[in-house]
Amino acid sequence: MSDLPELLLTPAEMAAVDAAAAASGIDSFGLMERAGAAVAAAALRLHPGSLRFVVLCGPGNNGGDAYVAARHLQESGAAVALFHLGDPSRLKGDAARARSGCALEGRELRLYQPSTGDVVIDGLFGAGLGREVPEDARALIRRVTEAGIPVLAIDLPSGLDGRTGKVLGAAFRAHNTVTFMTRKPGHLLMPGRELCGDLQVFDIGIPARIIRAEASGLIAENTPDPWKGVLPAEQLETHKYKRGHLVVFSGEADKTGAARMSAISGLKAGAGLVTIAAPRAAMAANAAHLTAVMLHAVDDEAELEDWLSDRRMQTFILGPGFGVSARARGFVKVLAERRLVLDADGISSFKDDPEQLYELFRGEPRLVLTPHEGEFSRLFPDIGADETLGKVDKAVAAARRANAAIVYKGADTVIASPDGRALINTNAPVWLATAGSGDVLAGIIGGLLAQGLPAFEAAAAGVWLHGEAGRRAGKGLTAEELAAEVLPL
Repeated sequence: MSDLPELLLTPAEMAAVDAAAAASGIDSFGLMERAGAAVAAAALRLHPGSLRFVVLCGPGNNGGDAYVAARHLQESGAAVALFHLGDPSRLKGDAARARSGCALEGRELRLYQPSTGDVVIDGLFGAGLGREVPEDARALIRRVTEAGIPVLAIDLPSGLDGRTGKVLGAAFRAHNTVTFMTRKPGHLLMPGRELCGDLQVFDIGIPARIIRAEASGLIAENTPDPWKGVLPAEQLETHKYKRGHLVVFSGEADKTGAARMSAISGLKAGAGLVTIAAPRAAMAANAAHLTAVMLHAVDDEAELEDWLSDRRMQTFILGPGFGVSARARGFVKVLAERRLVLDADGISSFKDDPEQLYELFRGEPRLVLTPHEGEFSRLFPDIGADETLGKVDKAVAAARRANAAIVYKGADTVIASPDGRALINTNAPVWLATAGSGDVLAGIIGGLLAQGLPAFEAAAAGVWLHGEAGRRAGKGLTAEELAAEVLPL
């Protein structure tokens, strides 16, 4: 059971788990009883000084959990007030049974007025919400937020989409969230991650075999577990070419720093050797700052093709400081049979004809694209504009279209594979959002690609290492300090 809290199940998958548990003979009301008891225990532990617990009960099973929690809180001697959304007499099944077992008389949601000393227990909607919250609930959320009342959410703060983490009109900002058996993608994706506050996962007794049978396994948190199995084994007998040769393309003489950040990061991530390929006019500017990184002059496609006769060079980074240009598109065309991290200006160079890029990289995935929000919308305008899709959905759709590993950057960076797998990254500190940070990330991914990791695993491991380097560097970091903290796997 120890790995279940690490799984991510969509609300649909969790509903299938609940149905399968009931079909197997497990008492579904017994599960609701344990869930509500866990919420009550958390409320008493987290808010021992509360003057009143205000329990908000919705029209479904999330409301049933809340009724059970209210009963346990009342039996513990706490002051409890209960408010309901809709007509509670229309509740069915376990939720109706939970309501009948609660002696408290509920009042309509609109009647709740926040008071000092209140703690709100939010059991309105949970993770299964698929529409915007109604106006009476929206007005209540505003009142609670404006009054600064602490909120303990059951499953997910009401108003959040459990699949995408999006706000559906309005949502509580919870101090704490209690969920059951596994997390949902909405617990990790922004803004859901921030709105959940401190998240706790409680085991209410659903067998692991049932959960694993319904979990697709396509969406997970980006930890070492999904990619550690493909890391290269350490060998005593090795040399620099066995650990890969990474090439980073430099921009013009006044734009060389970004490429050097990528090159140093690739070397720190474990590439056997790293070369910066620079225009002749930028050779002196680069040479003045390089020691362990080599330097090679490349001005045009013909020179690049000639240089690539050395088949040991298989991995490249193009984009940091390179400039948005036809030259970038030409270089990518020459590199179509090699492994490539396309970043920054390299991505934007294909904004007018992204299909040209995709057609170059069919077959075994060997391309990694690292777009931020704006670059993603330039490469995938229809996907980016589709409001029905969450960030994971968008990243996977883009990965399939481009036949590439996608690193959709942001506070909740998503790494996606053409085969439908997606990882949500959570270890990056907020201070990573600084100039040059993306150049370091591209270098780390390139260094891992050079060592033979598949594109998706290299991208995922690179994002995780980038976050760990940011944690070590600390607040106020510069790109140079970040690169210095990169450690190999």
